[in-house]
Amino acid sequence: MAKFLLFCILLVLCWPVALLALLLYPLIWLLLIPFRLLGFAVGGVLALIQALFYLPARVLGGPGR
Repeated sequence: MAKFLLFCILLVLCWPVALLALLLYPLIWLLLIPFRLLGFAVGGVLALIQALFYLPARVLGGPGR
């Protein structure tokens, strides 16, 4: 809702910029998809490394989460 209200304000103040933003938004979204996938991959690798470090404590019966 906030994004829509900001867009409406931009449309009233400067409609050419608002229309340009409306046209470029899907292109920018498509360009950012690989970075999102990279973020998921890095998050998964970091979770795996964390699990490997906590494995000995879990096997020995240390305090769990």
